[in-house]
Amino acid sequence: MIGLACFNVNQIVAWQPNFERNNLTRWVKKGLLIRLRQGLYTFPEYKTEVDYTYYFANRIYQPSYISLHTALSFYGIIPEAVVQITSITSLKTATFKNELGEYSYNTVKDELFFGYDLKPMANGRVIKFASPEKALLDLFYLYPFYNTELEIQELRLDEDFLQDDLDIKLLNEYAARFKNKAFEKRVNRLISIYQL
Repeated sequence: MIGLACFNVNQIVAWQPNFERNNLTRWVKKGLLIRLRQGLYTFPEYKTEVDYTYYFANRIYQPSYISLHTALSFYGIIPEAVVQITSITSLKTATFKNELGEYSYNTVKDELFFGYDLKPMANGRVIKFASPEKALLDLFYLYPFYNTELEIQELRLDEDFLQDDLDIKLLNEYAARFKNKAFEKRVNRLISIYQL
């Protein structure tokens, strides 16, 4: 089970058919396991392992990929450190809290569930992470109040990143797939403010 990083009750029962489920509650109380969400567990040693909070974000609620403020902070596009791990999902909006932190999942339509990369991490695992372009677009789509020059400037986006590292062609290609005029105006305002 340790090799799995996180596991659910069905996996335990498949491995040990006579497993007593009440053990899980006892083991969580003793600190031998961490409950990530209903029926999903990990071991305490993963609390200090690099990248596992991101990995668990993908596993707690599926399908999902990390985006919005978490991805923007990760890339250094926004200056704030982010406490809550924010993700995009095609399921209904949800939030989960556990010992590793708070995980927030925002809904988009199936056709907008794209634009993420598989980032390699330790032990051959991967994390679904929005590209910088998609993280920005997800933000402008789900937070329509970023609608004026002042509100966009208050995001304090890193101008060097936008000028040097943002793929403007990809940003425009992705933006066209949203098929939303008000959203396109917000994106065009961003492009105009930073002269991208």
